[in-house]
Amino acid sequence: MEWVPQLSGWSLYQVVSGSGYWLHPQRTQELQTGTVLLLSSRARGSIRASRLGRGLLLHFFNVEPERLAGMITLNEQTFFHEASCREASPAQIHPPGSAVATKMMALRDTPHRGGFWFRLQLLQIFTEVFRLELQQQSSQVEATFDAKERLREFLNQTPASDLLHLKFSELIQVTRCTRRHLTRIFHEVVGMSFRDKHTELRLMRARELLATTESKVVDVALESGFQSLSLFNLMFKRRFGVSAGKWRARRADRKGSKLRPMPGRNPAGRLPKGRTVVESAL
Repeated sequence: MEWVPQLSGWSLYQVVSGSGYWLHPQRTQELQTGTVLLLSSRARGSIRASRLGRGLLLHFFNVEPERLAGMITLNEQTFFHEASCREASPAQIHPPGSAVATKMMALRDTPHRGGFWFRLQLLQIFTEVFRLELQQQSSQVEATFDAKERLREFLNQTPASDLLHLKFSELIQVTRCTRRHLTRIFHEVVGMSFRDKHTELRLMRARELLATTESKVVDVALESGFQSLSLFNLMFKRRFGVSAGKWRARRADRKGSKLRPMPGRNPAGRLPKGRTVVESAL
């Protein structure tokens, strides 16, 4: 006899008598008396009774986390949904004598089954299965919150001119999280990637210099953090619709104002001796 479970949510099955097998496309696992099998609605496989026995008797209960809105958080609902989508672990097997198997067996012998207390005990067994993963998930949420707060505080207290020369590795040290994690939370907090924000700050600085100094375009590019004039021209035109030279000319025609040399540079627009401009690494 073979049976394919088709319940929604999550289900815990315990072999009360007999023996059988959990048949999965990748592997087969034996189910002895007392064994507990945890399956999600997405699990692929079937339960088959052993031909040597008289059959296979299962007791089970089903939990649908999305219906527990008053008991679990949105993050926990997301956790259960993501866990059900894991193809790498389509089923969990808890052998006889394990904590989960022992508790289910003891609860099965409880009189007056089906009441509120009984259902709470079943729910406790279900959460016990995921206890370690839920604790890890909670820790990750807290770590994410802390890193976001450190990022927000740093951005609120740091002038934009300082951010212009900030390296991503320095921001990792500030937030105390991994590069991948910082990449995600930076986009959540700022609304764009670190690289895009860095480019925007450079272009804003370049536009300011074009509007307020008479320095050559190449020197404006260097002062704004671009080491390639061609890249600067490409990014500037993409952002403002015209080249840097045309943008300056149009502004001068509208304003009729005189420009001044860039601070810290000689009238020819050259960098002072001993000074170097290095593009921030992203």
